[in-house]
Amino acid sequence: MLDRGREGTDGGGAGGPTVPMAWLYAEYIADELLRSGDLMPPTSFEFRAGRDALALTVFLSDTGGELCGVEVVSRLETWLSLTAYDQPWQEWVREKLAETSAGSAGRSAVDLELARAAWRWLRETELLAPDLNAVPGGAGGEDEGPKVWTPAWQLGLPLGHLAIHLF
Repeated sequence: MLDRGREGTDGGGAGGPTVPMAWLYAEYIADELLRSGDLMPPTSFEFRAGRDALALTVFLSDTGGELCGVEVVSRLETWLSLTAYDQPWQEWVREKLAETSAGSAGRSAVDLELARAAWRWLRETELLAPDLNAVPGGAGGEDEGPKVWTPAWQLGLPLGHLAIHLF
């Protein structure tokens, strides 16, 4: 059993596990934004893609490592601009993950590993989605139209952007 007097989130406790608070908080914010928008069922892969894309945005944009409840509202505009359609979000994530190291901005190695795992899932997972480049009016309904395999981040990012906008 861990010594209660030495437990903590900084990993300096009595050999106990490090709690990835920065990542978990970013994931919580993303989850709440998506749930409040009520855009997708929380059990869907699309929801997961949106949550992971938003969590990465929140986590990587928190350069001071001090994101708190009050600051969430003030950061919404930043997150909106980062997730906008015309922004190179994918490149931004790659650059931020490459330059971010454990210990910087209050991030632990466990936080970074969870962020990298989310990014890996978003890049490597493809979801079947409506083909937005198909000829308009070519099919009867949304479910009947052409579909294409799309990287999860390309579905999650606009979903996250819309959730922020609706918040």
